[in-house]
Amino acid sequence: MAFNVAAEAYDSFMGRYSAVLSPQFADLADVAAGRHVVDVGCGPGALTAELVQRGADVSAVDPSPQFVAAVHERYPDVDVHEAGAEHLPFEDGSFDAALAQLVVHFMDDPVGGIAEMARVTRDGGVVAACVWDMVAGRAPITPFWRAAKELDSNVEGEARRAGAGQGQLPELFSQAGLTEIEESALTVHVEHPAFDEWWRPFTLGVGPAGAYFQQLDPARQQELERRLREQLGEPVVLETRAWAARGAARRP
Repeated sequence: MAFNVAAEAYDSFMGRYSAVLSPQFADLADVAAGRHVVDVGCGPGALTAELVQRGADVSAVDPSPQFVAAVHERYPDVDVHEAGAEHLPFEDGSFDAALAQLVVHFMDDPVGGIAEMARVTRDGGVVAACVWDMVAGRAPITPFWRAAKELDSNVEGEARRAGAGQGQLPELFSQAGLTEIEESALTVHVEHPAFDEWWRPFTLGVGPAGAYFQQLDPARQQELERRLREQLGEPVVLETRAWAARGAARRP
């Protein structure tokens, strides 16, 4: 799934949480200086920034041209390509680690995408991914979908997306042929002093939530905002969690 929005819109919507999640996720994948690492589904570069800061040799891919351009501008030393996870433009065994932060649930073929990450990782190297816990309602966007479903019982939200619940990523990793698979919970404390700070990015059309908001008529948009403002109050405090998995790539 490509995100046809400006990099700055994504930064304000999910990038603000991705940046806080990135250090924990990079720790999980044992990213250190000198490691050759690929950031799969890099977006505008929240995880890329963490990998660069650690002194890793970083490559990155994303299917959205706006995000690829942003990473190229922000991190000129990063080898960035416009590509989806299912078709990575690298040779077999090119990297010490392949990471996908908040991406698996947007892959057209999650098992195929994870298998591609394993393909481009050296024998014994690390493949890691994480997805917000949307099944248990621990994502930064959970209040939005909960309120939307209260107004329209047909709203599906994102809880059925691949990898969005405990145990799902390890199962996908196993299907993709990885070994030594481990699952971890990554927790992030989210606090917004004002409701509008949390709310405004939902109106920018980013991801499924933004697309859903923009297709509502103005009256429904206002009712959704009113309901959320009443439910969340100020400050907006959320204890969020992402499920993460890591495994070892094995060459045939």
